[in-house]
Amino acid sequence: MDTGPEIDQFELLEEKINGLIDRVTALRKEKEELAEKAHIQEEKISDLTARMERWKEKRDRARQKIIALLEKIEQAGI
Repeated sequence: MDTGPEIDQFELLEEKINGLIDRVTALRKEKEELAEKAHIQEEKISDLTARMERWKEKRDRARQKIIALLEKIEQAGI
């Protein structure tokens, strides 16, 4: 009985399984790296959104002051 082809089949199967394990391991690592990058980007977005809101508030306060000053000028008849 020749067991050569059976051993070759098992070796081929083992190689394929090892290749799949390596690929899954690499994909998991890539997923973790991408999740970390996404988290960093979300933090940046949150920070920039907060900064933008502060600038909007400052702009609105400046606009209100300008309107108030223009009203005073108008009331003074200048």
